[in-house]
Order: sequence, then structure tokens, then C-alpha cells
Amino acid sequence: MSEVDWEALRAAAVSAASHAYAPYSGLHVGVAAIVDDGRQVTGCNVENASYGLGLCAECTMAGQLRLSGGGRLIAVACRSGEGELLMPCGRCRQILFELGGSSCLVDTPRGVLPMSEVLPDAFGPEDLP
Repeated sequence: MSEVDWEALRAAAVSAASHAYAPYSGLHVGVAAIVDDGRQVTGCNVENASYGLGLCAECTMAGQLRLSGGGRLIAVACRSGEGELLMPCGRCRQILFELGGSSCLVDTPRGVLPMSEVLPDAFGPEDLP
């Protein structure tokens, strides 16, 4: 795949955040990723009155990835509805690692980094018997 257009990916994440369901926290989160076949997938957070049942934006994006043909994530940007950079939580870092592997690029406060630096010593499919 050619060079990632990070500005476009970030803008897509902000756009996805506009679809968030966040009546409790008020934090609208969007995520956008480029897939290895060149298509883009997005997700937004979906909160729940039973707080532990809420879905992070990365979780809904994972479903979108699978529903739209699968593949591997190669680049991911996560933003608030106001455009602020947000880092995926620990659970979501694991999801990104599963669907993109150690070389998947993530937009972070330290710049664009591979998942191997965002989630060092990750547990993955190769760790299963």
C-alpha cells in the first residue's frame, strides 16, 4: 500500500465520532483505519446505561471490518468529536493487534508508531497452542 494520508484518516475518525452514542460521558469517539486492500473502515463508541457494556469505537470498527470483507488493518487514527487525538484503551490495543498485527501503524501523541511499540510484548495468535 502506498503512503497513508494521515490527515484524511484523522478527518474520517472525527466524522465517525459524530455518530457516537455517548449520553453518559458526552465523549464522542471515532476511529478510522485503512485496510490492506485499500478500503477504509470506521467505528464510533456506543455507551450503555450499564456502563461496563459500552462499546469502544475500535470494537464497532472491528465489526465493520469483518462485515465489509475482512482483511488486515494497516493504519489507525482515533479522535474525539472535536478532533483531539485519543489513544485506544488497553482492550482496544489488543483488538488492533489481533486485526492488524505488530506492524499496524497507530497515530499516537509520540507520532505514528507500529503496534509493536504501542503494545509491546503483546499476546497474539502465535501464543496459543
